[in-house]
Amino acid sequence: MTDQDTTRVSLHAVAEFLLAGPQYDQHQTIRLRVTPGGFATVAGPDLRVEGTAVVVGTRHVGLHGRSIPEVAAELGFTPYSLAGLYPDGSGVSMDHTLRLDAGFAAKIEEAFQRGQEALTIFAPEVDAVLWPEHFDLGIAVDEVNYGVSAGDKYLSVPYAYVGPWSFPAASNGADPTQFTGPFWNAPFGAARPVAQIDDLVGFMSEGRALAAAATH
Repeated sequence: MTDQDTTRVSLHAVAEFLLAGPQYDQHQTIRLRVTPGGFATVAGPDLRVEGTAVVVGTRHVGLHGRSIPEVAAELGFTPYSLAGLYPDGSGVSMDHTLRLDAGFAAKIEEAFQRGQEALTIFAPEVDAVLWPEHFDLGIAVDEVNYGVSAGDKYLSVPYAYVGPWSFPAASNGADPTQFTGPFWNAPFGAARPVAQIDDLVGFMSEGRALAAAATH
């Protein structure tokens, strides 16, 4: 894997095992949230990631070159696996050695921040959630998913997406002629690298209009 890929996978593993896992163990929710410079839990334990460190109160503990259990032990709590809740995830174990490049980590965290700001404008009535399963920030409005992914096997860089629930590739019996045109460029709908989008709200708004036109 490239430094970009290893950074993304490492941050994904931290989101799962170090933040969402212990939070689920205590409060039965895996939801995370975007914060300035990173992401955090929504309930206890109060943990957040900034750059390449996990932060508890005023303590910053570096992640690079260490395993999840090592970091958790320094922070004084036990990591927790979410393997029983969903089939996907980061694809690595807790013992995986975290490898983070500060520059790539900053790009991922900046993409999430831009996504949070855009989603708040696009749909202020809906709370965006950073989901640890796919490591993406998203919402659903009128049976269409909108959000920003840190990257994955489909597209390795952070990207914005629009995913109609009725998109042909994701819906049995859907009419494949419904969604036509260059906007729909992904197996699940539409995806564009965040770095190539000047107006994220505009991208989401275009997707909403096209999805509505395709399904009515």
